[in-house]
Amino acid sequence: MCGIAGMFNASGVPMDVENRMRRALASIRHRGPDEFGIYLHPKAALGNARLSIVDLEGGQQPICNEDGSLWIVFNGEIFNHAELRPLLESRGHRFSTRSDTEVILHLFEEMGPDCLHKLNGQFAIAIWDSRKERIFLARDRVGVRPVFLARSGWSTWFGSEIKALFNGGDFERKLNPEVIRQTFQFWAPLPGHTAFAGVTELEAGCYAWLDSSGLSIRRYWELPYTPFRDQPSPTRWEADERAEELDALLRDAVRIRLRADVPVGAYLSGGLDSSTITGVIRDLGVAHLDTFSIAFNDSQFDESEHQNRMAKFLGTKHQVVEASHADIGRVFHEVIWHTETPTMRTAPVPMFLLSRKVRDSGYKVVLTGEGADEFLGGYDLFKEAKIRRFWAREPDSNVRPRLIARLYPDIFTGGNFSSPFLEAFFKEGLGDTGAWDYSHAIRWRNNARNLRFFGPGFGPSGSRELRPQVQSRLPAAFGQWHPAHQAQYLETTFFMTQYLLSSQGDRVGMAHSIEGRFPFLDARMMEFCCRLSPRLTLRALREKHLLRQVAQRYLPRETAERRKRPYRAPIHKSLLGHQHDAFARELLSANALSDVGLFKSEAVTQLCLKADRGQNLGETDDMALAGILSSQILHHLFVKNFTRSLPLAGKDNVKVCRDRFFETSQESPMAV
Repeated sequence: MCGIAGMFNASGVPMDVENRMRRALASIRHRGPDEFGIYLHPKAALGNARLSIVDLEGGQQPICNEDGSLWIVFNGEIFNHAELRPLLESRGHRFSTRSDTEVILHLFEEMGPDCLHKLNGQFAIAIWDSRKERIFLARDRVGVRPVFLARSGWSTWFGSEIKALFNGGDFERKLNPEVIRQTFQFWAPLPGHTAFAGVTELEAGCYAWLDSSGLSIRRYWELPYTPFRDQPSPTRWEADERAEELDALLRDAVRIRLRADVPVGAYLSGGLDSSTITGVIRDLGVAHLDTFSIAFNDSQFDESEHQNRMAKFLGTKHQVVEASHADIGRVFHEVIWHTETPTMRTAPVPMFLLSRKVRDSGYKVVLTGEGADEFLGGYDLFKEAKIRRFWAREPDSNVRPRLIARLYPDIFTGGNFSSPFLEAFFKEGLGDTGAWDYSHAIRWRNNARNLRFFGPGFGPSGSRELRPQVQSRLPAAFGQWHPAHQAQYLETTFFMTQYLLSSQGDRVGMAHSIEGRFPFLDARMMEFCCRLSPRLTLRALREKHLLRQVAQRYLPRETAERRKRPYRAPIHKSLLGHQHDAFARELLSANALSDVGLFKSEAVTQLCLKADRGQNLGETDDMALAGILSSQILHHLFVKNFTRSLPLAGKDNVKVCRDRFFETSQESPMAV
């Protein structure tokens, strides 16, 4: 696991390119503190900050091929590299390391961009081709690892984090109000967008060429759903066969993710997904396993009881980090520094604290359960859409809407569905069952209420003008898919990749040099799940039906059958109302809000007063508070008070590789 950075300038790199690269890598040293590498060419530079996990002694980057015409830096893991290596050796490729990085490079020599289809892993890749004078960039299928891009003068910079770009190039740092608004409605920037003007992100499942003609981007992978054909429910025999396939895939996905030259731990939340993975690890014969989890001192969010029960059952050495309201508030600004985007939740903060605990316990790698909810039908959102379609067949029924009350018992106490407001809330758009966003329309419409906090200069506050931005990005075949697959696509593409694997995944893990590995996001697993009948993932209202069948082989029945409880963290009690809230209140003051210019100070003041009075903010207001404060922090850290990192020094274990023409090219300074 690592961080990467680099640049391309067809007219020639700047005179101080090495110093710029040292600054860029220094700014992301948290991603890879073990060693650093830089490659310099008259027209390009590549850099790597390495977290050594595979081939500890020999895997230092950058790495070149046999004749030095190709150079690579790489962030991530290729879990099937051991299987790919013999094929390349049989083709005459000579390896100088045991690393997966070198496997990618030789596979690229053989296949070009088509090599990406062979890679089962999580990756961000940069390869310099000195013969064709171009850089190849690529990102894994669902975007576990990030790649950002921006143009500075005649140079194009890329990196694992935006701060690397800001340290390497000369950029005007400004927030992008349109993307902030996207985040308020969709909980994350739309794919390809970032919170900063002029900075883009290479989308998941895409690769790019960077050369003298500019930047060209191609998609190499899309979620492989197929056109919907109404079929009878799978027979018991078919269901059992699919369960066997899922079990075999999961076991192998876990097995290859245990490959490392350092100890591997696991997150154990007490829920179905992480417990199943931990159960598989133990069943594969791992004798000693450390597991880690989060506890809250607020019972509304705490699942310690289930975590401890599972740790005892599975025989793991379990470690817990407790996240109090004050703990969350104290480090919230640190989390925003690492995520580099506004957040509508505080859920990334406990994960940030947890990864620090993992690092301090001597670990670099953990297995975790992300992806199961999206690909195996775990979210209440999927059940809600199914219920509303059923209700839409008899919209005047008094019985069918009661299923909504069963789905959300915390809202409808005692199964009561008598509230006219709540009935209208779920009934709006009930008959629009052919709408492309039927599954998400309620969520996005409700989120759009928070656009009212934006100032008048940022467009109307309704939801309709943002939804076309999502619709325009849908695959051509989207309308032919089963409604359940449409819902899964929207959740995977616009929430999992953009938020869960980013703000709550890569960024808070790598803040403390912790690599998360995701068996449910194995390439084979995702393609298998996309072929499953929706009746096997969501059977009636039983979420993750097929996974529950498999889980019973490793877990107590009560755990395998326990209803999902969403992972959340407290918001307004954590951000305001404790001894660490002075910084937050300063950034939410009228002067600070006016300085940034995004939000209406009167509306924000009323929101804060509501929290101070102990009134129930509700989820929508809670998210607004998190979104406003994180946007203000983002401006404070990256626009108003940004300071460049000191360059890497000699003590930092830096390897610099210079192209043979590099020195002679440094005769005249170039713009950057």
